[in-house]
Amino acid sequence: MLEAHTVADVRAAEAPLLASLPSGALMQRAVSGLVTHAVRRLDRVYGARIVVLAGGGDNGGDALWAGARLAALGAVVHALAPGRTHPEGSAALLAAGGRLHRTGPGPGADAGADSPAGPGHGVATAGRRAPGADAVADLLSTADLVLDGLLGIGGRGPLREPYAALTRLAPAARTVAVDVPSGVDADTGAVADGAVRASSTVTFGTYKRGLLVGPGSTHAGRVELIDIGLTLPAADLRALEDVDVAQALPVPTATDSKYTRGVLGLVGGSDRYPGAAVLAVGGALRGGAGYLRVIAEPRAADLVLRAHPEAVLTVIEPGDADTALGAGRVGAWAVGPGLPADEATGRLVAALLERTDTPLLADAGALEPLAAVVAARPSLLRERTNRERTNEVVLTPHEGEFARLVATALGWDAAAVPARLTADRLGTVRQAAAELGATVLLKGDRTIVAGSGGESFVNLTGTPWLGTAGSGDVLTGLTGSLLAAGLAPPLAAAVGAHLHGSAARRGPQPLAAGDLPALLPEVIADLLASVVA
Repeated sequence: MLEAHTVADVRAAEAPLLASLPSGALMQRAVSGLVTHAVRRLDRVYGARIVVLAGGGDNGGDALWAGARLAALGAVVHALAPGRTHPEGSAALLAAGGRLHRTGPGPGADAGADSPAGPGHGVATAGRRAPGADAVADLLSTADLVLDGLLGIGGRGPLREPYAALTRLAPAARTVAVDVPSGVDADTGAVADGAVRASSTVTFGTYKRGLLVGPGSTHAGRVELIDIGLTLPAADLRALEDVDVAQALPVPTATDSKYTRGVLGLVGGSDRYPGAAVLAVGGALRGGAGYLRVIAEPRAADLVLRAHPEAVLTVIEPGDADTALGAGRVGAWAVGPGLPADEATGRLVAALLERTDTPLLADAGALEPLAAVVAARPSLLRERTNRERTNEVVLTPHEGEFARLVATALGWDAAAVPARLTADRLGTVRQAAAELGATVLLKGDRTIVAGSGGESFVNLTGTPWLGTAGSGDVLTGLTGSLLAAGLAPPLAAAVGAHLHGSAARRGPQPLAAGDLPALLPEVIADLLASVVA
């Protein structure tokens, strides 16, 4: 399982090591990992053209030291420094034959290994001048590899000149970010104008939250973690890996029956949107529950019966909550796919919230009616949740639904929600989950799951092809089935998102939502086989 921490956590973990280790020892652990990564990225090191973007902090020092080691292996290394640089790292680069060019304001610099300047100053000998814009652009455009060490995990806010002049020229396909791409907020994933886009990021000690969530995740590329010996607290953001999902999957034993494996009640599908019920049932049948009760309006029920005879059907008229709740024993409910957000759906949602105490997932057409119920009774979701939160309500909106949900239920400004999500996606979802007293799964690139108690996951599977009508209905059925099979709400949501995204990766391009249910058995079988192996 991947674990991500805050900048404050990292600083606190570094402090005792910095106090106990010889000066520079912790940095050299990071440098070793960075150099190994760089060597793997290069076809050859000897003669390779490498540009270091060197800021004045420790990650600028990491980049300079890495440049020095690569120069010692025969690479041609140029460092571009818009301001002050790390003294020891600068001296090491110059001693190894690298060149240090000052590109910022003040005295020009273009120092070679024989420069008489003091370490880290790079002040040129007489007659030397700082490289012009064209020379800087040429160095970056022809580089085999660029190491971005301009700004570290403490970087915040917009990139200013002369830093921005360098980040605009860094070639994304050949740039390796040191710890975090410059311009990416390490805690939130917010991205400043001109932020570096890297094809890979080498991060140290732990994953930074901003590498996994928000726009920052799209700037980081492939992320490699280098262990530098930090002792960290429990992470407040995690990402499931295949092995974690395999271990969490409900697997029947010889003594299990269809009832002990879990019973899901799925309420969805209307005469207006009948196909959503078919898609949701397809996902539910692959989620581990042993028995599926489907409550649907006549047209949707007919389509479900034709497509999935395994489902046990109860036909209802719109809003008939009594018949829905009388369908039989149910261990978890999922409601919403294919239902219009109208008064009839509101009666169903209110009944499920007020007359049941089992886990409940609400999606699509159920979200706005649920928000109205919560607005009238703000403590309802907490009141129906047991002490262990094993029956907590799960809400699975996309961004537009999320904005309407929190506006109605919590009084947030819906128009401000998109900007809040861009600035701090994780923090915004966690706040909503805490105020609602529910688990919230916010769909989208890097889906986030946040429980009301602060437990959070980010999903690293998936593909942009999942942005297609009906894919969320499959996720609703799949996750509802996992709830019925006994997984705790945040974990069920995280496992469902992981499986859903993994299935999409195996699908055709373009992907249709109807492709997903048939892909899930192969995904699950491979995961379970990997654990046995």
